[in-house]
Amino acid sequence: MQKELDKPTGITPEIQAYIDSLVQNVSQEISQKYESRIAEMWEQFRLAQAKRYLPQSEKFPAQGCLFNEAESLIDSGPSDDEPEMETVTYTRKRGRKPINPDLPREVIEYDLPVDEKTCPCCQGKLHTIGVETSEQLEIIPKQVKVLRHERKKYACRHCENHGEGSKIITASMPRQPLPGSIATAGTLATVAVSKYADGLPLYRIEKELARVGVDIQRTTLANWMIKTAELLSPIYQAMRRALLKEQVIHGDETTLQVLKEPGKKAQSKSYLWAYSSPEQSTSPVVLFEYQSGRAHTYPKVFLDGYEGTIMTDGYSAWRMLDKVTHLGCWAHARRKFKDALDLSPKKAGQAKQALSYIQKLYAIEKKAQSLSTAERHAMRRKESIPILESFHSWLNKAAAKLLPQSPMGKAVSYALKQWAYLEKYVDDGEYPIDNNRVERDIRPVATGRKAWLFADTQSGANASATLFSIMLSCRANGVEPYAYLRHVLTELPQREEGSDVSDLLPYSNTPVQ
Repeated sequence: MQKELDKPTGITPEIQAYIDSLVQNVSQEISQKYESRIAEMWEQFRLAQAKRYLPQSEKFPAQGCLFNEAESLIDSGPSDDEPEMETVTYTRKRGRKPINPDLPREVIEYDLPVDEKTCPCCQGKLHTIGVETSEQLEIIPKQVKVLRHERKKYACRHCENHGEGSKIITASMPRQPLPGSIATAGTLATVAVSKYADGLPLYRIEKELARVGVDIQRTTLANWMIKTAELLSPIYQAMRRALLKEQVIHGDETTLQVLKEPGKKAQSKSYLWAYSSPEQSTSPVVLFEYQSGRAHTYPKVFLDGYEGTIMTDGYSAWRMLDKVTHLGCWAHARRKFKDALDLSPKKAGQAKQALSYIQKLYAIEKKAQSLSTAERHAMRRKESIPILESFHSWLNKAAAKLLPQSPMGKAVSYALKQWAYLEKYVDDGEYPIDNNRVERDIRPVATGRKAWLFADTQSGANASATLFSIMLSCRANGVEPYAYLRHVLTELPQREEGSDVSDLLPYSNTPVQ
C-alpha cells in the first residue's frame, strides 16, 4: 500500500483555515466566471435563433418613425415604477383597390347582333338605355423594337457638274447617351431600373432580354451601367451640393463586396456610405458613396465644410466628425432592449419597462407630427424632457444591478454611453428622433445585394453608388424612375459640359415626358 503523505509541518490551524478559504473563493470565482460565460453564450444563441426564425416585431406605420408595441407586450398593467404604456393601433382598408385612373384606357364595345335587337315579347325595336362597364388590367411583357436612324445626305448638283467636287451634307441627329452603342436612353433606363430599383442581377436581365429575342451579354450590360453612371455624375454632384445645405443629414453605412480591389482579398468587405436629407426637406435626396473601408476619413471628406447636424447610430467614426452637432438614434437604442425582451422567458421585467419609456417618447412624436417646428419644440420641452430624465435615472439604477455582458446589461450600457446624443433631439423641433429615414433607404440595397451578391470592380461599385442614389432619390420625391432616367439620359447629352442641370434633378418639378 502506498504510504500516505503527511501534511506539511509548521502550519497552524489558522493558516490552514485561511488557505482553505482562499481555495474555496478561487473555486467559486472560477465557477461563477464560467457559469456567466456559458449563460452569455446561451443568450447569444437564443437571440440568433429568434432573429432567424421568429417574426420581426418592429413595424413601421405610414407615419414612418413610430413603433407599435402591441405585439410584444403582455396585457398585465404597469408596475409602480413603470410608466403606463400607450399603444397605437393601425388598420388597413380591405377590398380590391381601384385601378389607377391615370393609366391609358382602350375601350372594347360589345353590341347585340342586328337580329337580336327586337323585343322577345312584342317584337318591337329595342333602343339603347345605357352601358354596363367593367375594367380589367392588361399587362404586356417587355416590347422590343429597333430604331433605324436614316440621316439623309445632300450634295450640290451644280458643284458636281461644274466644280472639282461636291461637299456632302448629312442631316444631324440628337447626340446619344452612349455614342456608338446600340443602347438608347430607354434601354439604359430599363436595365438600370431592373437592377437598382427591382434588385435583379444582370444575368437574370440577360435571360429576360433573350426571351424577347435580344442577345446581349451581361458584361455589355455592366459596361452600359458604368458609362451611364459616369454620364449622370453632374446630377449626383448637384444633389450632393443640395444635401450639404440641409440643416440635418442622416448618415449610415452598409457592406458591399468588391472582388477586384487593389491590395484586398475578394472576400473582404467594402462599404456604401449612405447620406439622406431629413423627412421635412423640400429637396429630398439620398446619396451613396462607395469606399473600400469604414474609417472616419470617408464621411469627413464627403461632408467637407458641413457644419449642420448629423443623425447617426453609435458608430465611433461618425462621432469623430468636427464642427457638427451629433444626434443619437432612439431606434438603435430601442432595438437592443427589444432583443433583451425576446430573450426574456416571461416577456416582462426590465426590458419591458425600458421599452415603455421609449414608447412614451414616440407617442409624443406622433402627436407632434402635424405641428410647426416651434410648436413641436415646445411640446418636446414640456412632455419629452420629464420622461427622458426619469428614464435616465432608471437606467443608472438598473446598470448597478445588471451583468455587463447580459443582453439587458449591454442595452443599458449602450443607452447610457449614447445618452448625450440621444437626448439632443429635444433641443430643436427640426431634429428627428431616430435614423429610420436613412435605414429605410438602405433596405433596397440590402435586398438587391442578396440577389447580385457583389460588385466585380471598383468602377462597378462606384456605378452602383451613383445609380442607387438616383433610384432612391426618385422614390423620395415620388418620381417614376424609368420615365425620369429616360428623360435625363436623353437631355444630358444635348448639353455642354458644366452647364446647369438644376431642372433635371428629381425634385425640380419639371414635367417628365
